[in-house]
Amino acid sequence: MTDILRPPAPDASGGGQAATTPGVTPHEAPKLNRSIGVVGGTLLTLSCLTPASSLFVIVPGSFASLGTGTALTLVIAVVLCVAVAFCYSELGTLIPSAGGEYAMVGTLTGRFSGWLVFIQALIVVMIVPPIIALGTAEYLAPIVHVDAKVMGAAVMLLATVMGLLDLRANAWITGVFLVLEVVASGVVAFLGFSHTHRSASVLIHPVMAGAHGASTPVSAGLIVAGLAAALFILQGFSTAVYLSEEMENPRRTVSRTVLWTLAIGAAVVLVPVVAITLGAPDLTTLAGGDVAGMVQRWSDSALGTFISLCIALAIINAAIVMVIQNSRVLYASARDNAWPAPVNRAFGNLSKRFGSPWIATLAVGVPGAILCFVPVDTLNGVTGVAVAALYAFVALAALACRRGVHKGREGVWRMPLWPVVPALLLAVLVWVLAQQTARDLLITAGVTAAAALYWVFYLRPRKETHWVITIPEDELTG
Repeated sequence: MTDILRPPAPDASGGGQAATTPGVTPHEAPKLNRSIGVVGGTLLTLSCLTPASSLFVIVPGSFASLGTGTALTLVIAVVLCVAVAFCYSELGTLIPSAGGEYAMVGTLTGRFSGWLVFIQALIVVMIVPPIIALGTAEYLAPIVHVDAKVMGAAVMLLATVMGLLDLRANAWITGVFLVLEVVASGVVAFLGFSHTHRSASVLIHPVMAGAHGASTPVSAGLIVAGLAAALFILQGFSTAVYLSEEMENPRRTVSRTVLWTLAIGAAVVLVPVVAITLGAPDLTTLAGGDVAGMVQRWSDSALGTFISLCIALAIINAAIVMVIQNSRVLYASARDNAWPAPVNRAFGNLSKRFGSPWIATLAVGVPGAILCFVPVDTLNGVTGVAVAALYAFVALAALACRRGVHKGREGVWRMPLWPVVPALLLAVLVWVLAQQTARDLLITAGVTAAAALYWVFYLRPRKETHWVITIPEDELTG
């Protein structure tokens, strides 16, 4: 285990340590600026969780497959996410790195595990932003009709430009958009509860649209299978660990940001979901998932148009935050020599003006714009599998986080009921994965197998110089 985490080379000036960056001598290595606290981190993280990346784009698909059981599935997912948040909070304060999950898992359980985690994160990195962006056209329909693929690509390019700016500026910009998101969610919840068409008992005894207008019960098996998508809906709170190198006092800020984001985000998603479930005119309309259409039916056209525009801005907001988050993943992988030298130098390059990893940002945003022209139906299932697998690796790392040199380390947030929480979480996630479709599991497994071959034939023979996971020097000695 001694080669998993390699301390940075000493600064030639004797003034401390500096993390190694590909193609840059240690004393010249650029570092991300610590410029945000709990408020800024929560604004950025919450924007990735609610509601654009969940309520207004992904949840409608759950209504189609789970009917009124969508809310119950989300409640179960929230309970699981509390355990996940505990794991992220402890690991994120123990190993605060822009690499997020792969840095935490790789440091604690080995570089190969960290590489496999990075691949799961990379699947999410490349697929989720275009999926979210594709929802924009639907909510702009009251004022302009644009092909969904063209609009999605335009949103991805806009998010890429915004991602090149200073992180502090983006925190406030996304914060303004976030206010509009919360307003839209609140209005949707109010309208849904004001036009209730069914008893609240359908939330506990869920049903879905059947043949000839009849209803059929939602089985426990469908609920379990739907948990992967539900975890995907609530997934954004993990953004905090990706920003840990840019947070002031990360050992306090990371855990607070993760837990606050999950609590607020779960409320903002769940309340409107319950309202829509009860307020939909019929089960067929609910299964159609046309939130914009239901809002138009519940209100006058002016209010409906306003809500649709707020939702469109919320989607753009989520895309911006995801591009920011995901570019940090590529930046960290380059710093840790995951790729051939020219690629490492490119992804590890920081903008002199804004301090952002600009090439890594382009590498996330531009392919995302292209993916908007690819059918994404199959990608939703693959992303759900990748998220569940990602959380399973994090739970495994949490089981190993209090041994060896990390045992009794001061200044780390400690989860309650360890090791019961990560052990139970791991078991449930394995069960959830077993309920997913063979197609989604095979696609994800195929990508992971290809990554394993890259490890065997390229990274492992170069283990002295490549995929050396680093942590900022102030965290190694703090």
